[in-house]
Amino acid sequence: MAPPVVHSLREQIREHLVEGIVSGRWKPGERIVERRIATELEVSQTPVREALRELESLRLIESAPNKGVRVRNLTAADLEEIYPVRAGLEQIAAELAAPALAEDTSALEPEVRALYAADRASDGEAQVRHTVAFHRELVRASGNSVLLHTWESLGIEIWTTLSIRWLGTVQQSYAEEHQAVVDAFKRRDPRVGELVKEHVLGCAPRA
Repeated sequence: MAPPVVHSLREQIREHLVEGIVSGRWKPGERIVERRIATELEVSQTPVREALRELESLRLIESAPNKGVRVRNLTAADLEEIYPVRAGLEQIAAELAAPALAEDTSALEPEVRALYAADRASDGEAQVRHTVAFHRELVRASGNSVLLHTWESLGIEIWTTLSIRWLGTVQQSYAEEHQAVVDAFKRRDPRVGELVKEHVLGCAPRA
């Protein structure tokens, strides 16, 4: 059994803030007060400030002099922009990972099994979690640490959650679509990189 993931204080605060934005606790245009968050979570303002900077780099919030930090008014077009970048990265990752994954897809298969269960239960949170985990393992299988770091810096889990919760972006079957990717690796499909790219682009919300 894998050891539990221990998140840093900054990451915990970031997840708290993201959940608040996604759930509608903070509406677009509403101010997020750093001091108030620190008091609520019983932490200093430093990790709150760090988490807010990270969310600003992901374009979820925006700051302005004398106006503080506010939630951005995101549109489908904003959410759609990230997908071509992600698709390009994952196409490269798939091509680099293809030899290894042709021999062993055991890193991907548990996520597909979990997606079948999530699909049956219509569990949106599990669909997001295991979809992101599947793609992270795919990118990790490339063996390229720079590629993995770049992919993770995009905040894939956050954007996937926003696409599903805010825009109702759905796929016919999360499990079947990811099983098709696994099958492509197993049969050594020479187009596997292109197939992964098309798969990612097919998940993009439409403006």
